Amino acid sequence: MTVRMRKGLRAFGLAMAGVAMLSAKPALSHPHVFIDAGVEVIFDAGGQAEALRIEWAYDELFSLVVIEEQGLDPDMDGVLTEAENAAINGFDMEWDADFPGDTYALSGETPLALSRPAESSARYEGGRLISTHLRRFETPVAMTAPLVVQVYDPGFYTSYVIAKATTLTGSPPEGCEAVIYEPDRAAADAILAQALEEYAGEDAEFPAIGAAYAEEVRITCPAP
Repeated sequence: MTVRMRKGLRAFGLAMAGVAMLSAKPALSHPHVFIDAGVEVIFDAGGQAEALRIEWAYDELFSLVVIEEQGLDPDMDGVLTEAENAAINGFDMEWDADFPGDTYALSGETPLALSRPAESSARYEGGRLISTHLRRFETPVAMTAPLVVQVYDPGFYTSYVIAKATTLTGSPPEGCEAVIYEPDRAAADAILAQALEEYAGEDAEFPAIGAAYAEEVRITCPAP
């Protein structure tokens, strides 16, 4: 996420900085946060994609840091009270104005504009923080070309995996199919290794190599 990381992750970054200093190898500092992502595509009555609902399930270490920073779950039973649940809602939604939200959408090869996040929710379950938010398309998307949704952090501070099947809700055209594609990890690792060779140190911004690790879901629908 580099300098445009979600404000909700900054405290964790500071905590992890001390861990990273124990190693002379910068490779150990990327990524810091691991997220299992989910994608729901919402269609309007006319069969056009109108919004994405994104789920982020954070790794247990990051989740624990946030819970402790907030002073929640003092008995450490993994169960939050109603008031504590309310306190974590939106913990990761305080985005800087130019933060793209680590979600990118294309119609074929054409990038699509997404709204700021809305309808956020969060819960603490099985030792993990799980949040959801809605991103609306600036203009509803006709399914005349594949709809591609990519999930990645350009700065590779956060590692994302699309960990569940994509759901199509509302009124999708008959016969639409969603397929998840993984990156060529060997090629991505080679790009990362080269970036680390060229990395100028902690005062420099880490190279934006996150796209090489991007997972994506492609939604295709039969021609009308």
